[in-house]
Amino acid sequence: MASDKSSTNQPPVEKPVPTEWTAALERLMQVVDTLRSPGGCPWDQKQTVESLAPHLVEEAHEMADAVARGSHADTCEELGDLLMGVLMIGRVASEDRGYDSAAIAEGVIGKLIRRHPHVYGEAEVDGSSEVLRNWEAIKKQEKAEKGEDQSALTGVPRSLPALLRAYRVGQKASNAGFDWPDLAGPVEKIDEELGEFREALEGEDRHRQEEELGDLLFAIVNVARKLKIEPELALRGTVERFQSRFLIVEQSLAADGKALADVSLAEMNALWNAAKARENLGTES
Repeated sequence: MASDKSSTNQPPVEKPVPTEWTAALERLMQVVDTLRSPGGCPWDQKQTVESLAPHLVEEAHEMADAVARGSHADTCEELGDLLMGVLMIGRVASEDRGYDSAAIAEGVIGKLIRRHPHVYGEAEVDGSSEVLRNWEAIKKQEKAEKGEDQSALTGVPRSLPALLRAYRVGQKASNAGFDWPDLAGPVEKIDEELGEFREALEGEDRHRQEEELGDLLFAIVNVARKLKIEPELALRGTVERFQSRFLIVEQSLAADGKALADVSLAEMNALWNAAKARENLGTES
């Protein structure tokens, strides 16, 4: 079996953290402490871990949006907001929860070292797939020691957007060995679920229609997973293209002194196709 570690099997050399990074982090922690302390910001002073949690989720989505847009500057800014949110929660928690930013950092350090035995221990792995399998096995053992749920599907937050949650559940099931051997299986599943959805549409059972639509979406997500395409990002790109083309339709009509209500669906479709053709032409150039 090939190993991802060097043949000498020596422990990794920890590189020193750059001085500018430690200085910036220390300065940020000082700012967070000042905002929370008496004489600081009234808004920050009244926050709790519970009130800050939704803001952290929002910041994570804003960061993902920046990544999807390909804006490095915006991504850097949103990552800063995320980092500040984590440190603020650590600062608030230090007052009455029994943990702080240092405990958060030490906790994740220990977790990373335990779950990378091929780096910090004697284990050998044959590629990233085996790394993931080992990670899940170690995670399961940790949960067993804590008396927690040991299901292979635990650890996927229910609050995740449905497409992302479906993707992660599928990944975990696959890591446990429950998966098609190749892409043909999930593609065929789409055809099967589409047929069942069409059957449901012929009836009037709204609940069944909803279930079959969900099954069809889940099948599509499994194809995306097999292709290593993030469905959330793929759908976001489609929505962006739809909005862009729709705006061109509106602008084209406005240039002729018209609105959407003034024209037929056929005319709108013609303008839509023209916008799509222009977009494709720009992609090819």
